[in-house]
Amino acid sequence: MLELLGLVSLFVILFVWHGMSVAVGYHRGLSHRSFTCNKLVEYFFVLGAILGFQGSPIWWTTIHRSHHKFSDQPLDSHSPKHGFRFWDYGWFLKPNYPAHMDPHTQCPDLFKDPIYRFLEQDGDWVRAQWLTFFGIAVLGRAALIPIFGWKVALVGLLAGVTFFQLPLILNYVCHIPKLGYRTYATTDDSVNVWWLGLFAFGEGWHNNHHAFPAAARAGVQPHEFDLSWELLRLLKACGLVQRLNDVTPAQLARLDNRQNAETPVVEKVNAAASISTIAIVKGDALHAEENSSMPENDRVLTGTGSPR
Repeated sequence: MLELLGLVSLFVILFVWHGMSVAVGYHRGLSHRSFTCNKLVEYFFVLGAILGFQGSPIWWTTIHRSHHKFSDQPLDSHSPKHGFRFWDYGWFLKPNYPAHMDPHTQCPDLFKDPIYRFLEQDGDWVRAQWLTFFGIAVLGRAALIPIFGWKVALVGLLAGVTFFQLPLILNYVCHIPKLGYRTYATTDDSVNVWWLGLFAFGEGWHNNHHAFPAAARAGVQPHEFDLSWELLRLLKACGLVQRLNDVTPAQLARLDNRQNAETPVVEKVNAAASISTIAIVKGDALHAEENSSMPENDRVLTGTGSPR
């Protein structure tokens, strides 16, 4: 009985690690640059994301930044408008990047890291997925069997495979208007979904995120608990996160449909991008300079663009 309890506890711990690694590391960290931290902290989250079967950091970030540029449009890689098969798994089974995605253009900041370049495998999706999915996520766990035994390795594998489904579900559910609520008038179909907000580590407050993509906080209202944001606040208090980008509720209210109904939708989204990047541009000029080769739209989405 104690052994079973220990294995269940291990499963929960690993599942949370994978979830926070994607929400904090791949998403709010690498994709949107909503905070800065040292490389050891960054690699801790990257490892958790890879073991959660999320693939290469450059691959994931390129697709996600493209998703924000073309959200719920034909070029959106995982919009539910493409149908069930495509949004669930079809989009990541392609051999290489579609024509409208250029990782060198969209992720020049990540190509500066030799580890990320190696994991990317020159943009060959097949090789990169074999390396990260099988070489690291599967064989890496198998290597633990002589040390911890097959049960621990199996629990680790189950935690990774189980978590793998969560981002896919989020990509679908959080872009179906009837399945959630919209606080801000973004140009896409993003909605806030309470149960994904809780179980997906704050990622379910998706409409908020699309309104302010460069903010590290997705949960805005008092009832919108955001575990990833709370972790980032803790890491900052411990000195492990140096710059944490936030938007105050007063600023967010400028986009509230109820208060700004007369404002065109595009102006609302542009205002959101401006507000969410001001703190970074003024407080972290070096980081903005490092990403200056990115298209302006990408720099806004990652929190390194200039205010509009």
